[in-house]
Amino acid sequence: MNSIDWVVIYPELLLLVVTCVIALADLFVKSPQRTLTYGLSLVGLGAVAVLTGLYAVSGATLVGFDGMVVSDPLGNLLKCLATLAVMVSLVYGRGYAGDRGMLKGGEYFTLALFSLLGMYIMISGHNFLILYLGLELLTLSSYAMVALQRDSARASEAAMKYFVLGALASGFLLYGLSMLYGATGSLDISRVAVALMHGNSESKTLILGVVFVVAGLGFKFGAAPFHSWVPDVYQGAPTAVTLLIAGAPKFAAFAIVIRLLVMGLLPLSFDWQQMLLVLAILSLLIGNLAAIVQTSIKRMLAFSTIAQMGFVMLGFSSGVVDNSLENLPAAYSATLFYVISYVLTTLATFGVIMMLARSGHETDDITDFAGLNQKSPLYAGVMAACMFSLAGIPPLVGFYAKLLVLQALIGTGSSFALGVAIFAVIMSLIGAFYYLRVVKVMYFDAPVRSEGVTGFADARVVLTLNGLLLLVLGILPSGLLNLSLQAIVSLIS
Repeated sequence: MNSIDWVVIYPELLLLVVTCVIALADLFVKSPQRTLTYGLSLVGLGAVAVLTGLYAVSGATLVGFDGMVVSDPLGNLLKCLATLAVMVSLVYGRGYAGDRGMLKGGEYFTLALFSLLGMYIMISGHNFLILYLGLELLTLSSYAMVALQRDSARASEAAMKYFVLGALASGFLLYGLSMLYGATGSLDISRVAVALMHGNSESKTLILGVVFVVAGLGFKFGAAPFHSWVPDVYQGAPTAVTLLIAGAPKFAAFAIVIRLLVMGLLPLSFDWQQMLLVLAILSLLIGNLAAIVQTSIKRMLAFSTIAQMGFVMLGFSSGVVDNSLENLPAAYSATLFYVISYVLTTLATFGVIMMLARSGHETDDITDFAGLNQKSPLYAGVMAACMFSLAGIPPLVGFYAKLLVLQALIGTGSSFALGVAIFAVIMSLIGAFYYLRVVKVMYFDAPVRSEGVTGFADARVVLTLNGLLLLVLGILPSGLLNLSLQAIVSLIS
């Protein structure tokens, strides 16, 4: 072991130290709102975000521990974004969690940090076992957070469903990885890629392994037909936990697809791209049609997430065309841009939902937003921006994200891809109905409840900035797009 090994994992080490310090310091905290724990969490995460940001800006690619972990610009960018997403999630969720007795201990904060550490390991992993260990750390922390509201039967039920289905999906992924290991003789992603390029990439064992791997990854994204856990977990989990599951982990999911499928299984791209294309079509169809009939805002957003992941799958299925990598930078940078815009919108959406919730009352029904503009124009404006962005209406960032993915899909030059792009546009038009329904309720329906809307000052400030970013990045997307493109190009080179 040499010094470069430790340099590669400095961000993970710092995050682990911060998490352990916060867990110990929380033993001496008596505040019902866990003010000290909350402050230490934000300061610690801020330090980790700065470190990963500096790593990303340096542009260096380092490999450590005999190729088991890698630090590259794309990975460090994703780590920084995931850290910021967890910070925002904690800011939004603190008041909500405190009102529901979830802050009697510091588990909410420490579990969130451990889940982030799992994301870091997934993003840095360059070996099948490291990727799987990171995935398990993330998912086990998520299971515990879903069940954190101990007196809620619905949360316990959601945690059990999540655990059972998550274990099944992890088994699929692990079985697929074991078949890839058996066919190539290596757990190292680079060596697997070399073995595939110089070996028999048509082996039935390899193809079957890819099928199981894609199934496991489809579950982690919440793509159809592996989506059954998403509505139940989104609705059953405390909203503060739902946001931690719906937001930052998408960056880790993006990374594991890049590491496994693009870096490791690129010679099999024809096979896994076809599988992802099927997932995309099913996700767009099932997600949008099922969301129309939902009356629960969280279930509606769950099916919306399934539909949004359909666009992500479209981006991943457009990179390699007839063994040519010419379209790869445009396709994967568009996908990364889409994931960033989705997470940013999801943060603001669930932030508004938590601001409207009260002790003993959940903002679960769409009618709870009735007349919101009369009570709080700020919250109504942010929520409207989120709905317009998810629907892909200009000038919000969601419009540009969908446009980039569709351009990458059409750029493959396939007539079938053109047909899929038209199908995606039609599904987006159908999806606009349930997004605009929320806007209509907020601005044109009479309020159902008379009490005002409040929230912690820091959460209101962050929510305002979050909403503004949706507009600014939609009008001026070039900076974020160039950042995404540079990260993907550095990975390829």
